[in-house]
Amino acid sequence: MSNNHPTLFKRIGGEQVVAELITEFYDRILTDPELKTFFKYTDRAKLQRMQSEFFSAALDGPITYTGRPLSHVHHGRGITKHHLGLFVGHLIDTLQNFKITEQDIQDIINRINTYSDEITGGVGQAG
Repeated sequence: MSNNHPTLFKRIGGEQVVAELITEFYDRILTDPELKTFFKYTDRAKLQRMQSEFFSAALDGPITYTGRPLSHVHHGRGITKHHLGLFVGHLIDTLQNFKITEQDIQDIINRINTYSDEITGGVGQAG
């Protein structure tokens, strides 16, 4: 992107803001009774590092995501679109808490939603 049109990554504050945002976001996720079980055996530091990479790359930041493909990471975990909706709700709340503009929040959510099928395996509501 040119200097006249900063990337979404730069618009929200860059690497430091992404790191802080991911920390608060996972504080929310790991206390959500419907989501925390997905992370029961997950190393939080590694999770946050990988999520910061992914998030930064998805927002056109200068960081490359080095993790495994999302479809592999989430395969067989039973994550439904309902769970993804809760996840996105916590992301919206976190972004609002960081005073990210509504337009940037919408742009971020639109980008995250492009990965929906990779995360859920196309699975809808749970039973």
